[in-house]
Amino acid sequence: MSKTTTNAPTDPTPATGDEDLGAAGSQLSTAPEDTLSVPALGVIGWARWCWRQLTSMRVALLLLLLLSLGAIPGSLIPQTGTDETKVADFRNANPTLGDVYDKLGLFHVYSSVWFSSIYILLFVSLIGCIVPRTWQFVGQLRGRPPGAPKRLTRLPAYTTWRTEAEPEQVREAALALLKKRRFRAHLAGDNVAAEKGYLREVGNLAFHIALIVMLIAFAWGQLFKMEGNKLVVEGDGFSNTLTQYDDFKSGTLFTQDELDPFSFTLNDFQGSYEKTGPNRGTARTFQADVSYSVGAYGKDERTVIKVNKPMEIGDSKVYLTAHGYAPVITVRDGKGKVVYRDAVPLLPLDNNITSSGVIKVMDGYRNTKGVREQLGFEAFFLPTYTVGSETASTFPALNNPVLNLAGYYGDLGVDAGIPQSVYQLDKSHLKEFKDAKGKQQRENLKPGETMKLPNGAGSITYDSTAEWANFQVTRQPASDWALTGSIVAIFGLAGSLFISRRRVWVRAVKGADGVTVVEMAGLGRSESAKVPEELGDLAGILYDQAPGVSGETEAEPDGVSDSDAASVAEGAEN
Repeated sequence: MSKTTTNAPTDPTPATGDEDLGAAGSQLSTAPEDTLSVPALGVIGWARWCWRQLTSMRVALLLLLLLSLGAIPGSLIPQTGTDETKVADFRNANPTLGDVYDKLGLFHVYSSVWFSSIYILLFVSLIGCIVPRTWQFVGQLRGRPPGAPKRLTRLPAYTTWRTEAEPEQVREAALALLKKRRFRAHLAGDNVAAEKGYLREVGNLAFHIALIVMLIAFAWGQLFKMEGNKLVVEGDGFSNTLTQYDDFKSGTLFTQDELDPFSFTLNDFQGSYEKTGPNRGTARTFQADVSYSVGAYGKDERTVIKVNKPMEIGDSKVYLTAHGYAPVITVRDGKGKVVYRDAVPLLPLDNNITSSGVIKVMDGYRNTKGVREQLGFEAFFLPTYTVGSETASTFPALNNPVLNLAGYYGDLGVDAGIPQSVYQLDKSHLKEFKDAKGKQQRENLKPGETMKLPNGAGSITYDSTAEWANFQVTRQPASDWALTGSIVAIFGLAGSLFISRRRVWVRAVKGADGVTVVEMAGLGRSESAKVPEELGDLAGILYDQAPGVSGETEAEPDGVSDSDAASVAEGAEN
């Protein structure tokens, strides 16, 4: 029986670059070819050269790297579109560095000129790269695999044997075998040409197209996005209008008319916590029962908003983001007249919801002399008060709530027209209430208890404790497109990396002595062990259908080692 051999040289460069390959080794990739030729002088020549550089793979990778590096300061430096307060604090603390950051646009990275330029150049580069490659790939799909080169022995994977079968029979058997193995195959003269692995280029193109989709989706989302926060106390409501938000951020092209018309009321907030073990104090139940309606005359409906389970209305999503307590306070003047009664939201300071805030009585209060004044109280709240832990709550639930109050009187500064935080007290025009010892009056109150103000100035009562929830209303257009693009990009990249584009040729011709000589060779898109392995498998099957001439030994082709020839012959015989 004749010997079957494989030529697998360690350096495939001569095979892929040899002139004998001709069209056989061409068009295995649609990647644009780099050229070192100097462009012709003139505007058109330089424009053509610049376009080729912009649409080259190395420039696209460089722009992608620059885009990633440019996003780093956007994550480390406070941004005006995210938190104006942090930006102002940074400028006050670092005036010189703040001026430098302003000139470089580092306080608004994603809308800066330099970041937008990188973004647009990457977008153009990808389009300029994809369009010609797609057109070329479509042409390859419409065509046929090229015929075999003259010297198949020059290819990285090669095997041959002599058989008594007719060349036509061998070629027909090879054609049927290759088609069964999902090769695109056809007869080309005295050989069968086949190709497989087109999904590699499909994955490559899909990856680049997905990147374009992601760039468009991210840009669209930044231009038309909106995000607002609203703190709502149990029993209160919210209407989706710009004036109702505590803070509001939006994209450049977003308009108020795009707000979805809806409203909701917080009926009840439910929160339960782990009582024992290493996770003591961790939230177990965290949900808000709300009633909502869509439009001006929409029917009231009820739903439950949980963490990571938002309420969706139109294009808007309402998330539950935070929770705290709002002590219900009643303030009376010296004559017992109620001048203030409301639930006052306090901001949590730690995981056990130790909270602080202020109470401002701006209208209706008169002192013992009948003079109009304003009152302010610093409030410090402990949901679970424990003796010996007066500065912090020991558990987030309302097991033993205590409210610590310290009062002030005078001018709160709210009539000056200067905006001020509802959680801070401007003490520049305020005086402290003093106790009998001349110290600032400060008392701990439990629900139902009252603190008497000195000299008949009135009283403040801690009636009960309500709860509040913070809701974030967001609108992120094109987010589904961005997610789809990300998924397609992952699968496309995986396909371009793990699928091998390869070609196989089978030549069967009559030798000088009238015996049919069968040659099989394979060529891959890149160096891969899959091509010789696959060729050996195909050769083994074809050898069974066209067995070698018994008792005859073939001379080894040039460049084939004994070990390679023996191993492939064994694979073919098996």
